Amino acid sequence: MTSDNFIHATADVQSTHIGARSRIWQFAVVLSGARIGSDVNVCSHCFIENDVTIGDRVTVKSGVQLWDGIHIEDDVFIGPNVTFTNDKFPRSKIYPENFSQTRIKKNASIGAGAVILPGITIGEHAMIGAGAVVTKSVPAYAIVTSPAAQLKGYVENIKNTHDSKISRDSVDAPTQNTLSCGVGGVTLHNLKQIYDTRGELSVGEFSKDIPFNPKRYFVVTGVPINKIRGEHAHHECHQFLICVKGSCAVMVDDGTVRKEINLNSSSLGLYLPPLTWGVQYKYSVDAVLLVFASDYYKTEDYIHDYSVFCDLVKTV
Repeated sequence: MTSDNFIHATADVQSTHIGARSRIWQFAVVLSGARIGSDVNVCSHCFIENDVTIGDRVTVKSGVQLWDGIHIEDDVFIGPNVTFTNDKFPRSKIYPENFSQTRIKKNASIGAGAVILPGITIGEHAMIGAGAVVTKSVPAYAIVTSPAAQLKGYVENIKNTHDSKISRDSVDAPTQNTLSCGVGGVTLHNLKQIYDTRGELSVGEFSKDIPFNPKRYFVVTGVPINKIRGEHAHHECHQFLICVKGSCAVMVDDGTVRKEINLNSSSLGLYLPPLTWGVQYKYSVDAVLLVFASDYYKTEDYIHDYSVFCDLVKTV
């Protein structure tokens, strides 16, 4: 604890691990094992248990209890009366050997009255809406709203908000066959489409319309509308996505810019080069997603940690 902290006279602060310029207000309780960073604002009537870490420049609004196992990184906002839990099967006077570990990554925001179940991670810059009940981990930059904590979209870069969503209607067929998405080397491809009395035909030629020769394909079907797939990047593998039936949204991210692409036609293909973070969500009930890959399946080619991905793209 430093001399430039502010501790209200009614607060019970037992911890000495409190960073510079942090402020703890009326009737807050901070137990001895808690560690609080610099420039943190803990509002009135909060309770912070022992195995709790809070990074720098965090705001904890009134009525929040942070139990053992809650770890909060820098620049997080926690709204009033947010409820954290740390035991999946609580019983009175019966304690688990180890409490579940919950992590709130840097720059995330949690709206008033949200409920955060134990053992999950809320990703960097994620936005949790007021009153949401969050039962599973939330990806970086995701926007989660409603009591059922449904994924509604992704936080966009401010400079790209006017054109961040791209769909079949954005492609000027047939004169413009390839559209740059403004996210790394990601491109949207307007594939040939033929109509006659027998039905519709869409076709793409490898190395011509599709910019590589695939060694593997997979098909994704039957995804519930509230489920998320992907959430990874590749070191070397190229991918090409076509929603051959129904529709789904794809969030693409190069570590700096991210955009949502709506695949809503079998004649619309999305090319993801290596080192592109991709997430698929908002699947329609009848969605069938076909994915071509430039290489065979290799576990070591996958990057599942968004922070690791961001650090990696800075070096290339």
